[in-house]
Amino acid sequence: MPTCSPRSTPRPTVPSKGCVGSGVGMQCFDFKGGIGTASRVLPAEAGGYTVGVLVMTNHGDRGSLLIDGVRVGEEITDLMPEEHSEGSCIVVVATDAPLVPHQLRRVAQRAGMGLARGGSYASNGSGEQLLAFSTANAVPRDGKPYRPEVLADGDESWAIISSVFKATIEATEEAVVNALLASHTTTGRDGNTLFALPVDRLLSVLRAAGRTA
Repeated sequence: MPTCSPRSTPRPTVPSKGCVGSGVGMQCFDFKGGIGTASRVLPAEAGGYTVGVLVMTNHGDRGSLLIDGVRVGEEITDLMPEEHSEGSCIVVVATDAPLVPHQLRRVAQRAGMGLARGGSYASNGSGEQLLAFSTANAVPRDGKPYRPEVLADGDESWAIISSVFKATIEATEEAVVNALLASHTTTGRDGNTLFALPVDRLLSVLRAAGRTA
């Protein structure tokens, strides 16, 4: 299967991330959570399509936190909130791959697999919202007939659609980490405090596991 790569083309603006909007009060693996993004660009042989993911992280137990397969949550056991609360994570997947509704439903399901790679197990108190849409086809406003572009299920499109699935899983996993790293320690109502994931200690744990230079 073709390997997808992180998006490297410049963007005109950088969206706000971390403790912004609905992400202000979010908890993620008992650290401060919030809004995170990540994307992947498929190689030319897989259509060169882009898959972008936006998450609002509000899930996870500290001991379950995985980053790049490393059990980071088991190594950073302090900086805990006074209370652990269960919430729901929202994931929105956007792609310019010309997918139809039943294919996009499958893409949304792969976002749940991306959450799982980071340590989420969708606890009984969670109600994850997973959405996916395609920007490939624009319906003419004049009502004239048009022929939409579609990646039909079949041998020719099998590998391309699988690459979209893989990109969705990777970008969702990374978007959660992005939300953690973009957030800052926040004190809210009644003095309740959610601590940011300490980057220096995270890097130390990853180095010890051989993940960083």
